[in-house]
Amino acid sequence: VQLQASGGGSVQAGESMRLSCAASGGTLRRYSMGWFRQAPGKEREFVARINRSGLNWHITDSVRGRFTISRDNAKNTVYLQMNSLTPEDTATYYCAADPTDFLYSTAYEYWGQGTLVTVSS
Repeated sequence: VQLQASGGGSVQAGESMRLSCAASGGTLRRYSMGWFRQAPGKEREFVARINRSGLNWHITDSVRGRFTISRDNAKNTVYLQMNSLTPEDTATYYCAADPTDFLYSTAYEYWGQGTLVTVSS
């Protein structure tokens, strides 16, 4: 399955942005999906994950309450809604697909190319 992340860009602190991850060459409903980010000079970090059905998810502590993850299996797309953005959220955001349905699995097999989010103060 090929993943295409989109929706990044430049925003001011406090604004919102929604990232999308569209899948092709496969059915997204077979995968749990995750979002990760990598800031300049830092290691990639987990942001959020949603299970196959979309009924369960978890969000990393640093963005909980500001970011939400959702999916539309009919559209083969997963979303990351980001609100109240801060400069610390500046990073390249990646989506990834995991064939397991365990909510805390890290067995991601497919990765998108990343979309850059820049938040200025």
